[in-house]
Amino acid sequence: MSPKTARLSLSLAVLSLAALPALADMRIEKTLKLAPGGEFRLDTDMGKVTLVGSAEADAHVVITSRRKDLDELLSIRFDESPGVVSITARKKHKFDWFSGSGNNIQYEVRVPAQTQVWIDTSGGGISVSGIRGDVRTDTSGGGISVTDVVGNVDADSSGGGITLRDIQGNVRADTSGGGVDATSITGSVRATSSGGSIELERVSGDIDADTSGGGIGIVEAGGRINADTSGGGIEASFARGNSRGGSLSSSGGGIDVSIDPGADLSIEASGSAVRTDLPLAVRGEIERGSLSGTLGKGGNTLRLHTSGGSVRIQAL
Repeated sequence: MSPKTARLSLSLAVLSLAALPALADMRIEKTLKLAPGGEFRLDTDMGKVTLVGSAEADAHVVITSRRKDLDELLSIRFDESPGVVSITARKKHKFDWFSGSGNNIQYEVRVPAQTQVWIDTSGGGISVSGIRGDVRTDTSGGGISVTDVVGNVDADSSGGGITLRDIQGNVRADTSGGGVDATSITGSVRATSSGGSIELERVSGDIDADTSGGGIGIVEAGGRINADTSGGGIEASFARGNSRGGSLSSSGGGIDVSIDPGADLSIEASGSAVRTDLPLAVRGEIERGSLSGTLGKGGNTLRLHTSGGSVRIQAL
């Protein structure tokens, strides 16, 4: 290679590197003062958020962009005050369609486990784990996952499903973009979906479940069940010793419920057909499509009604 050609190649390489965005513009890293027992708030117009609780003090935040400089996309404000850290990120260009793919911007956050958490994003999913405090999450651009939390959880999504695991507190989950899947909840659950099914397992408190987008499945309910679906059937089992009763209604399928034979309940059931293998004391006339009876000593009422199929009542 001649000296002239070498100089030309070097110049082209320098120009190519100069055309690339600076690495610092693609990544922002901050450490913000936050003691255990404080509050962390994030409100962003775009981005996927992953937050974990740890034994360390302070809030450690890393924001990355895959395709464009962060400075071109967002105006980001970091605020620290006693006991509170807040981050606000607003789009610089209102009609920037890059924001439509929320996962191109990512927030990775680590906070003390004993922190109240509030996250709101319009452009990506949210994942929270390891928190010993209340958690509130809201996204219109993805799903929500919350695990290992000691505190109440409030989750809203219009862009995906909601998954909840190992929550010691009350839960409210509302989605129009998918289903709700919750397991091991020590507290009550209120779940609403217009975009999918609702699956709940080992909920110790009362359950309110409503969906127009699929069926409802409940396993080992420890409290009262109120469940309504127009998008499928209902399969539910009550935990042993549960005599709380409730109301299960479907216009989209049948109802299959399992009950402890030792429970004390009044049962009212109706559908295209009603079948049971429980030792019920039947009240009134026995009809193919309806049943009124008492299990054990009677007590709280369990109402089962479907216009989309049959009802089956069986022993655990």
